[in-house]
Amino acid sequence: MIAGSRIVVGVSGGIAAYKAVEVIRRLVDAGAHVAPVMTEGAAHFIGETTLSALSSEKVQTSLWDETSPIPHTRLGQNADLIVVAPATARLLSDYASGRSDDLLTATLIATRAPVIVCPAMHTEMWEHPSVQDNVSTLRSRGVIVVDPEEGRLAGGDVGAGRLAAPEVIVAAVERVLTLPDLAGLSVLITAGGTREPIDPVRFIGNRSSGRQGHALAEEAAARGAVVTLVTTTSLPVPAGVERVGVATAAEMHEAVLSRSEAADIVVEAIIERLEPKQSLFARLEKIVPAHTIVASNTSGLRIAGGTVEVTPRGETAASLLSRIENLEVEVDQPARIIVNEASGTVVMNKDVKISPVAIAQGGLTIAMSETPIASQPGPFSQGETTVLPRTQIAVDDGGGKSLAMLDKGGSLQSLVSGLNMLGASPRDLITILQALKAAGALQAEVEVQ
Repeated sequence: MIAGSRIVVGVSGGIAAYKAVEVIRRLVDAGAHVAPVMTEGAAHFIGETTLSALSSEKVQTSLWDETSPIPHTRLGQNADLIVVAPATARLLSDYASGRSDDLLTATLIATRAPVIVCPAMHTEMWEHPSVQDNVSTLRSRGVIVVDPEEGRLAGGDVGAGRLAAPEVIVAAVERVLTLPDLAGLSVLITAGGTREPIDPVRFIGNRSSGRQGHALAEEAAARGAVVTLVTTTSLPVPAGVERVGVATAAEMHEAVLSRSEAADIVVEAIIERLEPKQSLFARLEKIVPAHTIVASNTSGLRIAGGTVEVTPRGETAASLLSRIENLEVEVDQPARIIVNEASGTVVMNKDVKISPVAIAQGGLTIAMSETPIASQPGPFSQGETTVLPRTQIAVDDGGGKSLAMLDKGGSLQSLVSGLNMLGASPRDLITILQALKAAGALQAEVEVQ
């Protein structure tokens, strides 16, 4: 994490020194305390005032600062990270050989903090064997090298040697300062769309950019993993990540298989077809160690939301299912239905769900009413008035009520709509909800008050 970190930014004498200004600005904006150091050569390309104004403290240039008799020791001991951008061929040579005749190289020798060097020079210089030997030496000592990019160089030439973009350098800083919770793990990742040749000119491919695989590789490397990236793209590879370039699905397939035996995590992204993926997983099953996690970052296969594919290894499918079944899952807000039988009130929250179910509500209702009448005797008959009962019976067989189908994975809205289709009364709802719960179609707790 950059925020709160103390970072020494060293600037050596190359034409790319002007880019250090943007690197410092981004680090300060991210919350870092930046202490700038310039070599004598850097002063020919950029002024001290500029770096001092953008940094957290005044730029330092000399070993013989009267205010601090040992500035290199103070800088080296207090730093959480040292970044050199640009790093010239001379600086790489001095650092690799242990020379320390200026403030920047002395600080590099005097620190135990992580160091990032960002080389920048002309193509011929960058490709010279002595420079490459120095870079290899520094890598072997744990120094992180952000390789230069290809592009337009000073003088109009085009080639390798241009200083990496400021955002790339800052990303490398973020990776170094991130908690290394994947340290010691080997991660194998694939990325990019493959090209299947039709003839020497034409091919069949897809529009996969490979950015997801590259992002996964960058994150894994930032968290301390040893990362191998099998890719079909020309995207830049994060510092410290081994790149394996391929073109076809067969090449990617074999590259993964040949490098998977020691992998702790394999994230595949081969062509978006089920059959090749199943074939690859079947072969990986026989190769990788039992503890290895095999995952897919496939976006083209239709998988129901919330579904996770798990491949058992080192145990039977039955034992794996048993462990999954007994996993305890805590939810923030349980789905709940409150029923008050006294008042006939039913209240449901938004999390109530239902499984596919058909409901029919109806029944025989018999209503009886009495309307007695008085029977009067005829005139002069000497009879008596008699009250006669008259019973009226009304029968309702529930006609007109239909079978309602509630959709799969239905929401609260679909449940309410389905119950309304039945024309159920509030008291009918109580009976229906209890029946749904008993049938296993209601995904909610029913609380009767």
